[in-house]
Amino acid sequence: MHDQAADAPSWLETPPEAQWPDPADNESNSFVRYRQLAWSWHRAMAAGWTDADYVELVRNIDESVHAVDGRRFVRTPAGWVDALGGHGAPDEVFAKDETGNVGGSHKARHLMGLLLHLAIDAVAADTPLAISSCGNAALGAATVARAAGRPIDVFIPTWADRAVVASLEALSARIHVCERQAGEVGDPCMLRFEEAVAHGALPFGVQATANRWTLDGGRTLGWELADQLAESGSGVDHVLVQVGGGALLTSCAIGLLEGAALGPLRRSPRVWAVQAEGCAPFDRAWRGLRSQGSIDATSSDAAARADELMRPWSGPTSAATGILDEVTYDWLGMTRGLLLTGGGSIVAPESDIETAHERVVEAGFNADHTGTAGYAGLLAASRAGVISSAERAAVLITGVQR
Repeated sequence: MHDQAADAPSWLETPPEAQWPDPADNESNSFVRYRQLAWSWHRAMAAGWTDADYVELVRNIDESVHAVDGRRFVRTPAGWVDALGGHGAPDEVFAKDETGNVGGSHKARHLMGLLLHLAIDAVAADTPLAISSCGNAALGAATVARAAGRPIDVFIPTWADRAVVASLEALSARIHVCERQAGEVGDPCMLRFEEAVAHGALPFGVQATANRWTLDGGRTLGWELADQLAESGSGVDHVLVQVGGGALLTSCAIGLLEGAALGPLRRSPRVWAVQAEGCAPFDRAWRGLRSQGSIDATSSDAAARADELMRPWSGPTSAATGILDEVTYDWLGMTRGLLLTGGGSIVAPESDIETAHERVVEAGFNADHTGTAGYAGLLAASRAGVISSAERAAVLITGVQR
């Protein structure tokens, strides 16, 4: 596939002729509504497609996804949640709920974006796809692959949830349980995935280091959030995003920055990375950064020191199992996003992970611990004085309780 901005790891620049949609446009499918911001649309136009061709492609895939999953790609709900304000959090908290999205999380956004690029590149339908995942990303990938009639290999850990494995089997995914081999360093699932890619499989996951176009679909969340914050009438000062591999935060940061540059936001909120204290490789790397006088120079210095800064986390543990990546794969893109928005890194103690889950569920969201970990970061940041009670904050509720 075509790859742009090769000098900016795990990042997508805005297409030169990108346009924010008309506020009067009531299109519910974000892959249609925001298409003139997406690289897939611009690549299709450059290849001689018409706008109608592209819209037809999106709608056909969406119909197939609906037939498989019972859900479509529509704008997910967001708004102020009184029950999440106060009691250790800012008084006003805005939440975007991804639990009703295709596959039960935000992950399928990334995979839909990848699928559009596969179609534009006319990649043969029998070319195997591959993903390393223990949960929502695997389900999102298997759902979208099944809808497109494409084979997919899923590399999962030995401790993967049996309900997730059963769902993957129902979606006809080829499942590979990955045990750590003697002397191996790093995630065994990622190692087996990389071997599959080396033998011809196409990366079909949510790590931009493996396939940068995963950020293209992920940006739809940031674009939606920008519009929804503008529609709320007041906006927010901070957005807290739970981090495993990191592509969600990078995608969200890019989308919000584009919302400020091209869309309805006066400025982008400050974006914060949230990790559990039992697995915080990005926070460790972030605290080792050296300011070089500019964002580009600091990012370049981080890339040059990657082996020093981004090391595998030993013995990751947390109830938020979906963010237990031993390595934050997209950490360079995240670093750029945090620097550009003025945010930073927050580590949530396990007590906050549990409290956050209890409060978010009590507020009416059917979310798991991973899905509520951004709110755990908000509790930790508020207690540390990083975010004051008078400021407004937004969190992403990212994964359904299975």
